[in-house]
Amino acid sequence: MKPDNIIGFVRKVFNQPEGFIPLHVPHFGGNEKKYLADTIDSTFVSSVGAYVTQFEKMMADITGARYVIATVNGTTALHLAMVLAGVKYNDEVITQPLTFVATANAITHAGGIPVFVDVDKDTMGLSPVALKAFLDEFATVNDQGQCINKKTGRRIAACVPMHTFGFPVKIEEIMAVCTAYHIPVIEDAAESLGSYYRNKHTGTFGMLGTFSFNGNKTVTCGGGGAIVTNDEAIAQRAKHISTTAKVPHAWEFVHDEVGYNYRMPNLNAALACAQLEQLPAFIENKRELAGLYAQFFNGSPVTCVQEMKDVKANYWLNTIVFPDHQQQQEFLQESNAQKVMTRPIWQLMNKLPMYAGCQADKMENAQWLEERVVNLPSSVRFN
Repeated sequence: MKPDNIIGFVRKVFNQPEGFIPLHVPHFGGNEKKYLADTIDSTFVSSVGAYVTQFEKMMADITGARYVIATVNGTTALHLAMVLAGVKYNDEVITQPLTFVATANAITHAGGIPVFVDVDKDTMGLSPVALKAFLDEFATVNDQGQCINKKTGRRIAACVPMHTFGFPVKIEEIMAVCTAYHIPVIEDAAESLGSYYRNKHTGTFGMLGTFSFNGNKTVTCGGGGAIVTNDEAIAQRAKHISTTAKVPHAWEFVHDEVGYNYRMPNLNAALACAQLEQLPAFIENKRELAGLYAQFFNGSPVTCVQEMKDVKANYWLNTIVFPDHQQQQEFLQESNAQKVMTRPIWQLMNKLPMYAGCQADKMENAQWLEERVVNLPSSVRFN
Protein backbone atom coordinates (compact mmCIF):
# COMPACT_ATOMS: atom_id res chain seq x y z
CA MET A 1 0.00 0.00 0.00
CA LYS A 2 1.39 3.38 -1.01
CA PRO A 3 2.00 6.00 1.70
CA ASP A 4 -0.17 8.54 -0.13
CA ASN A 5 -3.19 6.23 0.13
CA ILE A 6 -2.83 5.94 3.90
CA ILE A 7 -2.19 9.66 4.31
CA GLY A 8 -5.24 10.45 2.22
CA PHE A 9 -7.41 8.19 4.38
CA VAL A 10 -6.15 9.79 7.59
CA ARG A 11 -7.05 13.21 6.23
CA LYS A 12 -10.47 11.89 5.26
CA VAL A 13 -11.36 10.44 8.65
CA PHE A 14 -10.23 13.61 10.40
CA ASN A 15 -12.04 15.76 7.81
CA GLN A 16 -8.89 17.80 7.29
CA PRO A 17 -7.81 17.90 3.63
CA GLU A 18 -4.78 20.06 4.41
CA GLY A 19 -2.73 21.37 7.31
CA PHE A 20 -1.12 19.61 10.26
CA ILE A 21 -2.77 16.57 11.87
CA PRO A 22 -1.23 15.75 15.28
CA LEU A 23 -0.81 12.25 16.67
CA HIS A 24 -3.02 12.79 19.71
CA VAL A 25 -4.39 15.99 21.22
CA PRO A 26 -6.72 16.47 24.20
CA HIS A 27 -10.38 17.33 23.82
CA PHE A 28 -11.85 19.83 26.29
CA GLY A 29 -15.60 19.77 25.78
CA GLY A 30 -16.96 19.40 29.29
CA ASN A 31 -16.66 21.12 32.65
CA GLU A 32 -12.93 21.83 32.47
CA LYS A 33 -13.13 25.63 32.64
CA LYS A 34 -15.89 25.54 35.24
CA TYR A 35 -13.96 23.26 37.61
CA LEU A 36 -10.70 25.16 37.11
CA ALA A 37 -12.44 28.46 37.92
CA ASP A 38 -13.99 26.86 40.99
CA THR A 39 -10.55 25.73 42.14
CA ILE A 40 -9.06 29.19 41.69
CA ASP A 41 -11.97 30.79 43.53
CA SER A 42 -11.49 28.35 46.42
CA THR A 43 -7.75 29.26 46.63
CA PHE A 44 -7.00 25.54 47.15
CA VAL A 45 -4.84 25.14 44.05
CA SER A 46 -2.08 22.96 45.52
CA SER A 47 -2.16 19.40 46.83
CA VAL A 48 -5.04 19.92 49.28
CA GLY A 49 -8.47 20.32 47.79
CA ALA A 50 -11.83 18.71 47.10
CA TYR A 51 -11.03 17.80 43.52
CA VAL A 52 -8.11 15.57 44.52
CA THR A 53 -10.47 13.53 46.68
CA GLN A 54 -13.11 13.52 43.94
CA PHE A 55 -10.54 12.40 41.36
CA GLU A 56 -9.48 9.47 43.51
CA LYS A 57 -13.10 8.41 44.02
CA MET A 58 -13.87 8.65 40.29
CA MET A 59 -10.81 6.57 39.43
CA ALA A 60 -11.85 3.96 41.99
CA ASP A 61 -15.33 3.81 40.45
CA ILE A 62 -13.92 3.51 36.92
CA THR A 63 -11.24 0.89 37.63
CA GLY A 64 -12.95 -1.06 40.38
CA ALA A 65 -9.88 -0.66 42.61
CA ARG A 66 -10.53 -0.24 46.33
CA TYR A 67 -7.95 2.51 46.75
CA VAL A 68 -6.54 5.25 44.51
CA ILE A 69 -3.69 7.61 45.33
CA ALA A 70 -3.25 10.66 43.10
CA THR A 71 0.28 11.68 42.07
CA VAL A 72 1.83 14.50 40.06
CA ASN A 73 2.55 12.32 36.99
CA GLY A 74 2.71 8.73 35.80
CA THR A 75 6.44 8.33 36.37
CA THR A 76 6.17 9.33 40.02
CA ALA A 77 3.26 6.90 40.41
CA LEU A 78 5.40 4.10 39.01
CA HIS A 79 8.42 5.05 41.13
CA LEU A 80 6.29 5.14 44.25
CA ALA A 81 4.78 1.77 43.34
CA MET A 82 8.31 0.29 43.21
CA VAL A 83 9.01 1.62 46.70
CA LEU A 84 5.70 0.29 48.00
CA ALA A 85 6.36 -3.14 46.47
CA GLY A 86 9.67 -3.29 48.33
CA VAL A 87 12.15 -2.73 45.52
CA LYS A 88 15.52 -1.93 47.11
CA TYR A 89 18.93 -0.83 45.85
CA ASN A 90 20.51 -3.43 43.55
CA ASP A 91 17.29 -5.46 43.25
CA GLU A 92 16.24 -6.56 39.77
CA VAL A 93 12.88 -5.78 38.21
CA ILE A 94 11.68 -7.61 35.12
CA THR A 95 9.98 -5.57 32.44
CA GLN A 96 9.64 -5.46 28.67
CA PRO A 97 12.21 -3.91 26.31
CA LEU A 98 9.47 -2.40 24.15
CA THR A 99 8.08 0.38 26.35
CA PHE A 100 8.30 4.09 27.00
CA VAL A 101 11.51 4.97 28.80
CA ALA A 102 9.64 6.00 31.98
CA THR A 103 9.04 2.32 32.80
CA ALA A 104 12.75 1.57 32.99
CA ASN A 105 13.54 4.96 34.53
CA ALA A 106 11.14 4.38 37.43
CA ILE A 107 12.88 1.09 38.20
CA THR A 108 16.20 2.93 38.27
CA HIS A 109 14.78 5.76 40.41
CA ALA A 110 13.92 3.13 43.05
CA GLY A 111 17.50 1.80 42.95
CA GLY A 112 16.56 -1.24 40.91
CA ILE A 113 18.14 -2.78 37.82
CA PRO A 114 15.88 -3.49 34.82
CA VAL A 115 15.88 -6.94 33.24
CA PHE A 116 14.29 -7.09 29.79
CA VAL A 117 12.11 -10.01 28.65
CA ASP A 118 10.46 -10.30 25.24
CA VAL A 119 6.93 -9.26 24.26
CA ASP A 120 4.15 -10.98 22.32
CA LYS A 121 3.45 -9.77 18.80
CA ASP A 122 -0.32 -9.69 19.30
CA THR A 123 -0.29 -7.52 22.45
CA MET A 124 3.11 -5.77 22.02
CA GLY A 125 3.39 -6.31 25.79
CA LEU A 126 5.30 -8.66 28.06
CA SER A 127 5.01 -12.29 26.97
CA PRO A 128 4.04 -14.77 29.71
CA VAL A 129 5.70 -17.56 27.68
CA ALA A 130 8.98 -15.65 27.40
CA LEU A 131 8.72 -14.68 31.08
CA LYS A 132 8.31 -18.29 32.19
CA ALA A 133 11.17 -19.42 29.96
CA PHE A 134 13.45 -16.75 31.42
CA LEU A 135 12.55 -17.58 35.02
CA ASP A 136 12.80 -21.33 34.45
CA GLU A 137 16.33 -20.83 33.16
CA PHE A 138 17.66 -18.14 35.50
CA ALA A 139 15.53 -17.98 38.65
CA THR A 140 15.20 -19.90 41.88
CA VAL A 141 13.19 -19.32 45.05
CA ASN A 142 15.32 -19.42 48.20
CA ASP A 143 14.42 -20.56 51.73
CA GLN A 144 13.19 -17.05 52.58
CA GLY A 145 10.71 -17.15 49.70
CA GLN A 146 12.68 -14.66 47.61
CA CYS A 147 13.18 -15.07 43.89
CA ILE A 148 16.89 -14.97 43.07
CA ASN A 149 18.55 -14.57 39.67
CA LYS A 150 21.06 -17.46 39.57
CA LYS A 151 23.20 -15.62 37.01
CA THR A 152 23.64 -12.39 38.99
CA GLY A 153 22.82 -13.44 42.55
CA ARG A 154 20.41 -10.52 42.87
CA ARG A 155 16.85 -10.62 44.15
CA ILE A 156 14.13 -10.29 41.50
CA ALA A 157 11.89 -7.92 43.44
CA ALA A 158 9.08 -7.17 40.99
CA CYS A 159 7.74 -7.60 37.47
CA VAL A 160 6.34 -4.65 35.50
CA PRO A 161 4.28 -5.49 32.40
CA MET A 162 3.09 -2.49 30.38
CA HIS A 163 -0.22 -2.35 28.49
CA THR A 164 1.19 -0.99 25.24
CA PHE A 165 -0.87 1.73 23.51
CA GLY A 166 -3.87 0.65 25.61
CA PHE A 167 -3.85 -2.99 24.45
CA PRO A 168 -3.93 -5.21 27.56
CA VAL A 169 -1.16 -7.75 28.00
CA LYS A 170 -2.01 -11.35 28.92
CA ILE A 171 -2.05 -10.26 32.52
CA GLU A 172 -3.68 -13.29 34.13
CA GLU A 173 -1.06 -15.56 32.59
CA ILE A 174 1.71 -13.20 33.73
CA MET A 175 0.24 -13.17 37.24
CA ALA A 176 0.28 -16.97 37.36
CA VAL A 177 3.95 -17.13 36.35
CA CYS A 178 4.96 -14.45 38.85
CA THR A 179 2.96 -16.04 41.68
CA ALA A 180 4.82 -19.32 41.14
CA TYR A 181 8.13 -17.46 41.53
CA HIS A 182 7.01 -15.20 44.42
CA ILE A 183 7.38 -12.02 42.34
CA PRO A 184 5.04 -9.05 42.99
CA VAL A 185 3.45 -7.56 39.87
CA ILE A 186 3.19 -3.82 39.25
CA GLU A 187 1.11 -2.98 36.17
CA ASP A 188 2.22 -0.03 34.10
CA ALA A 189 -1.26 0.95 32.92
CA ALA A 190 -0.20 4.47 31.93
CA GLU A 191 -1.78 4.17 28.48
CA SER A 192 -4.72 1.90 29.20
CA LEU A 193 -7.38 3.86 31.09
CA GLY A 194 -10.68 2.38 29.92
CA SER A 195 -9.15 -0.96 28.83
CA TYR A 196 -10.32 -4.29 30.22
CA TYR A 197 -8.97 -7.83 30.32
CA ARG A 198 -11.75 -10.40 30.77
CA ASN A 199 -14.08 -7.71 32.11
CA LYS A 200 -11.57 -6.48 34.70
CA HIS A 201 -9.87 -3.11 34.35
CA THR A 202 -6.16 -3.00 33.64
CA GLY A 203 -4.04 -2.02 36.61
CA THR A 204 -6.14 -3.99 39.11
CA PHE A 205 -4.62 -7.47 38.67
CA GLY A 206 -1.26 -6.91 40.34
CA MET A 207 -0.23 -5.71 43.78
CA LEU A 208 -0.28 -2.19 42.34
CA GLY A 209 -1.17 -0.47 39.09
CA THR A 210 -0.25 2.99 37.81
CA PHE A 211 -1.84 5.42 35.35
CA SER A 212 -0.74 8.58 33.54
CA PHE A 213 -2.73 11.71 32.69
CA ASN A 214 -0.12 13.42 30.55
CA GLY A 215 -1.22 15.83 27.82
CA ASN A 216 -1.24 13.12 25.16
CA LYS A 217 -3.32 10.53 27.04
CA THR A 218 -6.99 9.64 26.48
CA VAL A 219 -7.82 11.61 29.64
CA THR A 220 -5.45 14.39 30.57
CA CYS A 221 -4.95 16.98 33.27
CA GLY A 222 -1.75 18.39 31.80
CA GLY A 223 0.30 16.23 34.13
CA GLY A 224 -0.92 13.73 36.66
CA GLY A 225 -0.77 10.11 37.71
CA ALA A 226 -2.48 7.59 39.93
CA ILE A 227 -1.66 4.46 41.88
CA VAL A 228 -4.39 1.84 42.32
CA THR A 229 -4.38 -1.06 44.78
CA ASN A 230 -6.73 -3.29 46.71
CA ASP A 231 -4.40 -3.47 49.72
CA GLU A 232 -5.40 -1.06 52.50
CA ALA A 233 -1.98 -1.01 54.20
CA ILE A 234 -0.22 -0.26 50.92
CA ALA A 235 -2.73 2.49 50.14
CA GLN A 236 -2.24 4.14 53.52
CA ARG A 237 1.52 4.13 53.16
CA ALA A 238 1.27 5.42 49.59
CA LYS A 239 -0.81 8.36 50.76
CA HIS A 240 1.64 9.03 53.59
CA ILE A 241 4.95 8.93 51.74
CA SER A 242 3.57 10.71 48.66
CA THR A 243 2.93 13.73 50.89
CA THR A 244 6.44 14.04 52.38
CA ALA A 245 5.65 11.48 55.12
CA LYS A 246 4.20 14.25 57.27
CA VAL A 247 2.59 13.13 60.50
CA PRO A 248 -0.79 14.89 61.00
CA HIS A 249 -0.56 17.72 63.50
CA ALA A 250 -2.36 21.04 63.94
CA TRP A 251 0.84 23.06 63.57
CA GLU A 252 4.04 21.02 63.99
CA PHE A 253 6.16 19.76 61.10
CA VAL A 254 6.92 16.14 61.94
CA HIS A 255 8.05 13.64 59.29
CA ASP A 256 8.68 10.02 60.26
CA GLU A 257 10.51 8.69 57.16
CA VAL A 258 11.94 9.81 53.85
CA GLY A 259 8.95 10.88 51.80
CA TYR A 260 8.20 12.25 48.36
CA ASN A 261 6.46 15.42 47.25
CA TYR A 262 4.40 13.56 44.67
CA ARG A 263 0.84 14.70 45.45
CA MET A 264 -1.32 15.85 42.56
CA PRO A 265 -2.27 19.57 42.77
CA ASN A 266 -5.95 20.40 43.09
CA LEU A 267 -5.79 22.39 39.82
CA ASN A 268 -4.77 19.29 37.90
CA ALA A 269 -7.34 17.19 39.72
CA ALA A 270 -10.11 19.60 38.73
CA LEU A 271 -9.17 19.22 35.09
CA ALA A 272 -8.94 15.44 35.48
CA CYS A 273 -12.42 15.21 37.00
CA ALA A 274 -13.93 17.07 34.08
CA GLN A 275 -12.10 14.76 31.68
CA LEU A 276 -13.08 11.58 33.50
CA GLU A 277 -16.74 12.58 33.19
CA GLN A 278 -16.27 12.28 29.42
CA LEU A 279 -14.28 9.03 29.40
CA PRO A 280 -17.10 6.79 28.09
CA ALA A 281 -17.70 9.14 25.15
CA PHE A 282 -13.96 9.36 24.48
CA ILE A 283 -13.59 5.57 24.41
CA GLU A 284 -16.61 5.11 22.16
CA ASN A 285 -15.24 7.73 19.76
CA LYS A 286 -11.77 6.17 19.70
CA ARG A 287 -13.12 2.67 19.14
CA GLU A 288 -15.16 3.98 16.23
CA LEU A 289 -11.98 5.43 14.72
CA ALA A 290 -10.19 2.12 15.27
CA GLY A 291 -12.97 0.38 13.35
CA LEU A 292 -12.54 2.76 10.40
CA TYR A 293 -8.80 2.10 10.33
CA ALA A 294 -9.32 -1.66 10.55
CA GLN A 295 -11.79 -1.58 7.66
CA PHE A 296 -9.40 0.49 5.55
CA PHE A 297 -6.44 -1.86 6.07
CA ASN A 298 -8.47 -5.07 5.76
CA GLY A 299 -6.86 -7.30 3.16
CA SER A 300 -3.81 -5.06 2.94
CA PRO A 301 -0.22 -6.17 3.59
CA VAL A 302 -0.25 -3.46 6.26
CA THR A 303 -2.07 -4.83 9.29
CA CYS A 304 -3.95 -3.06 12.09
CA VAL A 305 -3.33 -4.18 15.67
CA GLN A 306 -6.66 -5.33 17.09
CA GLU A 307 -7.81 -6.22 20.56
CA MET A 308 -7.65 -9.89 21.48
CA LYS A 309 -10.58 -12.09 22.42
CA ASP A 310 -12.01 -11.30 25.89
CA VAL A 311 -10.31 -7.90 25.80
CA LYS A 312 -11.66 -4.38 25.44
CA ALA A 313 -8.95 -1.91 24.41
CA ASN A 314 -9.22 1.86 24.64
CA TYR A 315 -7.27 2.21 21.35
CA TRP A 316 -5.30 5.11 22.79
CA LEU A 317 -2.99 5.04 19.79
CA ASN A 318 -4.05 3.19 16.66
CA THR A 319 -1.21 0.96 15.56
CA ILE A 320 -0.30 -0.51 12.19
CA VAL A 321 2.40 -3.02 11.28
CA PHE A 322 4.29 -2.82 7.98
CA PRO A 323 5.70 -5.90 6.21
CA ASP A 324 9.29 -4.72 6.70
CA HIS A 325 11.52 -1.99 8.10
CA GLN A 326 12.05 -0.21 4.78
CA GLN A 327 8.32 0.33 4.25
CA GLN A 328 7.96 1.54 7.83
CA GLN A 329 10.70 4.13 7.35
CA GLU A 330 9.38 5.27 3.97
CA PHE A 331 5.92 5.85 5.42
CA LEU A 332 7.25 7.70 8.47
CA GLN A 333 9.27 9.97 6.21
CA GLU A 334 6.45 10.68 3.77
CA SER A 335 3.62 11.11 6.28
CA ASN A 336 5.55 13.53 8.48
CA ALA A 337 6.73 15.44 5.40
CA GLN A 338 3.06 15.86 4.48
CA LYS A 339 2.21 17.16 7.99
CA VAL A 340 0.43 14.03 9.14
CA MET A 341 2.10 13.15 12.43
CA THR A 342 3.05 9.50 12.76
CA ARG A 343 5.53 7.83 15.06
CA PRO A 344 7.40 4.53 15.27
CA ILE A 345 7.23 2.40 18.37
CA TRP A 346 9.95 3.11 20.92
CA GLN A 347 13.56 2.12 20.49
CA LEU A 348 14.25 -0.98 22.57
CA MET A 349 15.32 -0.07 26.09
CA ASN A 350 18.48 -2.18 25.98
CA LYS A 351 19.67 -0.11 23.00
CA LEU A 352 19.69 3.05 25.11
CA PRO A 353 23.13 3.81 26.58
CA MET A 354 22.03 3.74 30.23
CA TYR A 355 20.41 0.30 29.88
CA ALA A 356 22.77 -1.34 27.39
CA GLY A 357 24.37 -3.49 30.09
CA CYS A 358 21.13 -4.89 31.49
CA GLN A 359 20.35 -8.59 31.23
CA ALA A 360 17.92 -9.43 28.43
CA ASP A 361 16.62 -12.44 26.54
CA LYS A 362 16.74 -12.69 22.74
CA MET A 363 13.82 -10.25 22.34
CA GLU A 364 13.01 -11.49 18.85
CA ASN A 365 9.40 -10.27 18.86
CA ALA A 366 10.34 -6.89 20.29
CA GLN A 367 12.96 -6.41 17.58
CA TRP A 368 10.47 -7.48 14.90
CA LEU A 369 7.89 -4.98 16.11
CA GLU A 370 10.42 -2.16 16.51
CA GLU A 371 11.23 -2.46 12.82
CA ARG A 372 7.60 -2.42 11.63
CA VAL A 373 5.17 -0.62 13.98
CA VAL A 374 3.77 2.87 13.32
CA ASN A 375 1.20 4.87 15.30
CA LEU A 376 -1.42 6.80 13.32
CA PRO A 377 -3.30 9.97 14.41
CA SER A 378 -5.73 8.87 17.11
CA SER A 379 -7.30 11.98 18.64
CA VAL A 380 -10.95 12.08 19.67
CA ARG A 381 -12.84 13.42 16.66
CA PHE A 382 -15.59 15.61 18.14
CA ASN A 383 -16.46 18.66 16.04
